[in-house]
Amino acid sequence: MATIDLGWITNFIWGIADDVLRDVYKRGKYPDVILPMIVIRRLDAVLEPTKQAVLDMKERLDQAGVKDQDAGLKSASGEAFYNSSPFKLSDLKSRARAQQLNADFEAYLNGFSLNVQEILEKFKFRNQLPTLVEAGVLDILIQKFLDPSVNLSPKPVLDSKGEERLPALDNHAMGTIFEELIRKFNEENNEEAGEHFTPRDVVRLMADLIFVPIADQILDATYTIYDGACGTGGMLTVGESRLLELAQQHQKQVSVHLFGQEVSPETYAISKADLLLKGEGEEAENFVYGSTLSADGFPSREFDFMLSNPPYGKSWKNDLDKMGGKGDLNDPRLSATLNGETLSFVTRSSDGQLVFLVNKLSKMKQNTPLGSRIAEVHNGSSLFTGDAGQGESNIRRWIIENDWLEAIIALPQNIFYNTGISTYIWVLTNRKPKDKQGKVQLIDASTWFKPLRKNLGKKNCELGEEHIQRIVDLFLSGEESEQSKVFPNEAFGYWKVTVDRPLRLKGIDANRVYSSGEIKALKERLRRDEKAPAVIKKIHKGKSPDPLNGLFEAVVGGKTCVVEYEPDSDLRDTESIPLLEEGGIEAFIKREVLPHASDAWIQGDKVQIGYEISFTRYFYKPKPMRTLEEIRRDIEALEKETEGLLGEVLVEVEG
Repeated sequence: MATIDLGWITNFIWGIADDVLRDVYKRGKYPDVILPMIVIRRLDAVLEPTKQAVLDMKERLDQAGVKDQDAGLKSASGEAFYNSSPFKLSDLKSRARAQQLNADFEAYLNGFSLNVQEILEKFKFRNQLPTLVEAGVLDILIQKFLDPSVNLSPKPVLDSKGEERLPALDNHAMGTIFEELIRKFNEENNEEAGEHFTPRDVVRLMADLIFVPIADQILDATYTIYDGACGTGGMLTVGESRLLELAQQHQKQVSVHLFGQEVSPETYAISKADLLLKGEGEEAENFVYGSTLSADGFPSREFDFMLSNPPYGKSWKNDLDKMGGKGDLNDPRLSATLNGETLSFVTRSSDGQLVFLVNKLSKMKQNTPLGSRIAEVHNGSSLFTGDAGQGESNIRRWIIENDWLEAIIALPQNIFYNTGISTYIWVLTNRKPKDKQGKVQLIDASTWFKPLRKNLGKKNCELGEEHIQRIVDLFLSGEESEQSKVFPNEAFGYWKVTVDRPLRLKGIDANRVYSSGEIKALKERLRRDEKAPAVIKKIHKGKSPDPLNGLFEAVVGGKTCVVEYEPDSDLRDTESIPLLEEGGIEAFIKREVLPHASDAWIQGDKVQIGYEISFTRYFYKPKPMRTLEEIRRDIEALEKETEGLLGEVLVEVEG
């Protein structure tokens, strides 16, 4: 029996691009032709044995006047797709005239079922036909894909004696070839690759982080995996493979259903095509085209596992406008009530990455033992961007105060194809194990990698199996080390407090209480003076002095009273006070503020809670200072190098 060489087949198809499309397309456009042609050839090979049955069924349905023929034709083909045109791909390779070939090929494409039509439409493959016909290469392209030396069929090729000449290419092998070609094309076109292609080593780590911790809790059951920015679907298929692998190790029978949404038409087509090529036509129906943010494809669904690499540093203003804008936003995903306070999750319109995470959190399962587990890639801005009360900070607060954040792992720089910036994997669950409740683990894995022999775009390193295992082991143990630190949830929170001081104006009577109108007029014509008496805004009768909150004891008209001063906006300041501050806000103000400004007070109604996470603060390693002996040696060396230099300069000047 012949053995299958997937690498050879991959290289063969890769070679078609260079042989046929060179001088017709730029290299970056090769996938626009090759990827849809792979799909067409594979589907053609799968459908070939039942082609006549499909044609017979179509004839019967036409005669019976049946308009909706989809179910009947799928039944006849025995697949989740069909082609009802009179042609097979092999019928087209002998067309003599280019225009006739083009017309017949168009008819052949039109015969595919609607799910395949959608893929071809999103690939914009029909747009390529005029170029291929004009260059005279359409027939050559078809012939190359029908080459008898390569078998893209799920059935073996037999020789004249009935013995196997070429082995069958099963769905898994076909999917592997397709994914490998996607990877190679993306690496060739690496400037855009990172937008929809996450390196396989990072995906494998993310899959392990969400599946391995609960591997011994997997049951004989059905599980769902979701990616709201699925790109070519690689995260979902790797996730599925890893879950099935772990289930088999624990002797469990599981069924896995994949759900994805993608806004780029080409990458959406690739993700659906990949599933069709793997024989997962029903799963392909769970993939939705459109923006996850403004047109959620699964508004009422909850999922067991979710993983994603959403776009970061990318504007979502168009989505925000479609959702009604900030002033008229009514999407239930973008706000929540926490301890009686309504939090808005609308982030800066210039970067919507955290909104993708909020979308996933809205889809967590609430009534199952495992709940939901999430792994998502972010850049550094998700850790700290946004002040207290703003969208990004509110999202972090909502996550941490609900105790959903398990860990954040810092990845090596230059591990992605199109960016060298720092990236992080967030791991979240609404079913934290008891030993991790109330805590967040930070892991600095930025130095754990192996270099690539050749850069792929900006990617110059990768995670080896030993690095992935090391990270997962550290995550599972929760142990602290130089690369792992565990903090209570509150360690990332702070109060943002507004601190005011009295307004001081020249030319006023300290024994008078001025009305608001008088104060406004005074502000317009009098200038401030730190030594001038403070303008009293209001007298409080029957209240006790509370200097911390702006109620001071004073003598007005010879009577002792409690007053509230007019604040000076130019002297207004803010303080960020850690939630873990011993004694809270009052102790901090008394220790850090009042010794320097005894008349300061805080606006209690303006206190806001914020959250931020600083890897630099927790993992920064200052370089040791040079010793005095090292400095002395350097000075002596410099003296020797410059010896006689001053004399030479003086001689030249005098000369």
